[in-house]
Amino acid sequence: DYHKYIASNGGSCNAYTAETHTNYHFDISTDFLAGALDRFAQFFIEPLFTESATERELNAVNSEYERNIPGDGWRNHQLEKSLSDPNHDYSKFSIGNNESLKEIPYAKGIDVRQELLSFHERWYSANIMSLVVLGKESIQELQELVIPMFSGIKNNSAIAPKWTTNPFTTECLQKQCFIVPNMDYRSLTIKIPVPDMTAHYKFKPYRMIGHIIGHEGPGSLLSELKARNLCTRLTAGASTDGHRGFAFTRINVDLTEQAMDSIDDIISLVFQYINLLKREGPKQWIFDELKQMQEIRFRFKEKERPMGYVIGLSRDLHDYPFDECLSAGYLLDEFRPDLITDLLNHLTPDRMRVTVVSKQFTTIADQTEKWFSTQYTQQDILPEKIQKWLNIGFNDNLALPPPNDFIPYDFSLKTIDDNVKQMPQMIRNTEFSRVWHLQDNQYRTPKAYYKFKLTNPLVYDSPMHSNCSSLFTKLFMDSINEYSYSAELAGLYYNFYYTETGLNLTFGGYNDKLNSLMTTVLDKLIEFKVNPKKFEVFKDKQIRGLNSYQTHNIPYLLGYYTGLNTIDRMWTFEELIETANVITVDDVSALVSQLLSRFHIEALIHGNIDSSEAIDVCDVFETRFKSALNTKPIPLSQHFRNRVVQLPDGSDNYFEAKNGIHKTNAIQLYFQIGVSDTIINATIGLLQQILSEPFFDSLRTKLQLGYVVWASYRMTHSVRGMTFTIESDYKPNELNERIEAFIQWVHKYIEDMSDKDFETQKQSVITRRLEKPKQLSEYSQRLWSEISSKDYDFNRDEIEAKAIKELTKQDIIAFFERHLSHTSTNRKKLTVSIISENPINEKHLNEVNADLMPAPKLPESIRIENITQFKTHLGLYSVRKPVVDVYAIV
Repeated sequence: DYHKYIASNGGSCNAYTAETHTNYHFDISTDFLAGALDRFAQFFIEPLFTESATERELNAVNSEYERNIPGDGWRNHQLEKSLSDPNHDYSKFSIGNNESLKEIPYAKGIDVRQELLSFHERWYSANIMSLVVLGKESIQELQELVIPMFSGIKNNSAIAPKWTTNPFTTECLQKQCFIVPNMDYRSLTIKIPVPDMTAHYKFKPYRMIGHIIGHEGPGSLLSELKARNLCTRLTAGASTDGHRGFAFTRINVDLTEQAMDSIDDIISLVFQYINLLKREGPKQWIFDELKQMQEIRFRFKEKERPMGYVIGLSRDLHDYPFDECLSAGYLLDEFRPDLITDLLNHLTPDRMRVTVVSKQFTTIADQTEKWFSTQYTQQDILPEKIQKWLNIGFNDNLALPPPNDFIPYDFSLKTIDDNVKQMPQMIRNTEFSRVWHLQDNQYRTPKAYYKFKLTNPLVYDSPMHSNCSSLFTKLFMDSINEYSYSAELAGLYYNFYYTETGLNLTFGGYNDKLNSLMTTVLDKLIEFKVNPKKFEVFKDKQIRGLNSYQTHNIPYLLGYYTGLNTIDRMWTFEELIETANVITVDDVSALVSQLLSRFHIEALIHGNIDSSEAIDVCDVFETRFKSALNTKPIPLSQHFRNRVVQLPDGSDNYFEAKNGIHKTNAIQLYFQIGVSDTIINATIGLLQQILSEPFFDSLRTKLQLGYVVWASYRMTHSVRGMTFTIESDYKPNELNERIEAFIQWVHKYIEDMSDKDFETQKQSVITRRLEKPKQLSEYSQRLWSEISSKDYDFNRDEIEAKAIKELTKQDIIAFFERHLSHTSTNRKKLTVSIISENPINEKHLNEVNADLMPAPKLPESIRIENITQFKTHLGLYSVRKPVVDVYAIV
């Protein structure tokens, strides 16, 4: 009843268990908060813990474990835990599976359900629980609503666990561990146990250390490592990770191929930088600068999505006083050099663990971790190496961060007059550029966002050019990182990436220094030359990433294969790998010259900026390229929009892919609907709302077919479709049967739905569609998606919400019968299956202990053997006509 109530009233619910706490959360349409809270409270007052529910949850935990097995993050984390002090709680298995939660307890005569009840009785105690409720009501009204509902939770005077020792004892230090990953990546991590300084949250010594060691500007540790071509990325920080009583400092770098022979040199540089910090001592001006940036961030903090906001606050209530929990994560109080010095004094080579990850360790990995089968070997670090690092001294190339010139000071807001529009206005439309502008009158924050798309079809017209474009954007971003990092710290943002139709360059953040950032980045882009040594580093990284594509999560892979079969022009990973191996510096340089010599600009200037200033920004952008590179516009015929293959009416095709990494199978049924328009969008949105909860309840909750079970709509360029997805131990043909059985059953479910329930479902969708973006950046991205897709449907949500309101149940039934019903001659079905070559626990439907819905008898699907041939003989959908006829004005 809880899940159905939430889903039917515009909400969602979930829960997660971290290292030391479990968090339960939901959101819902504002008018239904009381009903949701009432149901929610019962979980903690009178949980059922029935035998059947316990069994279902055990299966769900095991399913989640199985899908996480290939993930290197999970694998490395569990290995780290297993190599800690075996007597410490930290060393325990972090997820759980059938072996740990069924087989072992059964062998020991342990009743798992009784253990759950005992666990709940001991730990679900009001004195160590927190509750955050966000609603439209006043504080007093919320209190009057919440207190009676939750006061029934028992207070057992439980004491939250706190550990007095670090799990990495002396015996665990001065070790180096070499790990073989699934994905082809390389990294080095230095981990050092440090004290828990959570109590010093007002002074934030962890943040100071992470800020300085992790800095990316001139003189930084990262800068020196990059100068030696040893890495491209570095992160550093100290944290308890939620544990009370102990913490770690971690320094992580990715490794180039050259770095694999220079691990000791990297460690030397790390401790030379730490020695610099110890010699120089904590600096008041660095603290003051960080404090200033945090105060600005908090002062102009925008609203957050309610779910994420309450999750974070409920967690923070365990660490910070009640009256400080809103600000404690941001603000710094006073400079405490003693705490920083104490933390630095713990960072010594004789107290570290070193972890190196690379495929090349396959030959020396002589051990296997129990739960994830991670291959590794662990060795002592030689005493003479430890001694060398203890006496490593200093490096003249390393320095403290320079002062940050990007910190903003002007926070003035533009005057809002009667001429300010509610939707973006096209303020320029020439053969070279089209500029949209919207001055903010909703969020009233001193920020703006500039988004530019440089359309040029060469960017993706072949696998070679796709690889070149990718390398170009990454190499450029890397080349200006030293300059731009301070801007990011000061609340500015930029990005440079490519799409199928061109290059995208975006800027955002506080107005004060935004134009300065943009002009400098443009100048550097115009002057950019490919560095041959950096090229080899990023080419190697790109090839390894492409070769590891099968390690992507299964929903991503299902979407990838569905796209390959339905998008007119989409390169396969195999095609990209083949060309990436032979790409040269000259190839990238030649494409860069072509891409920047001709393009069409489409821009959105949005935020605390008026129309004349927006024109000035775009004039600067255009002039820079015209004067320096003599850039010309592309012809209208090159304003490319990708097209989607039109599956024939009555078609039923399937595509299978083998996967040697994942331990589970998967299936996605894709029903193609047609080109996006108001009615199709409204109908498919309402249909998804109606189908999602019963699909999840039937196939996941009741049948336990897998952890990932969802019904959703798919937008492939301008074409809409409906998808049903399951990741499972069962074979894809059996999953297909169950999905078809559900589709047959749900037809009557919709027919039998009461008018009241139907109206509730409609209102749920309408409420979500009309929910306003919480932040200026979110609204900018929503507007930009309309511009980049060339739909320009800025009032889409209001228009489609109105269309949803007018839909009848018969409209939904007719839509369902035409596009989803197996009896329809118009149905267009494409099935994509992923079959594990190494299944861990393959099951069969005859083992399901539940009544199965009858499945319809269907003709045999046609297998797609060759994707190119399959698409060649099919037509293409037209693209949606833009709401604004922009070409008529050029």
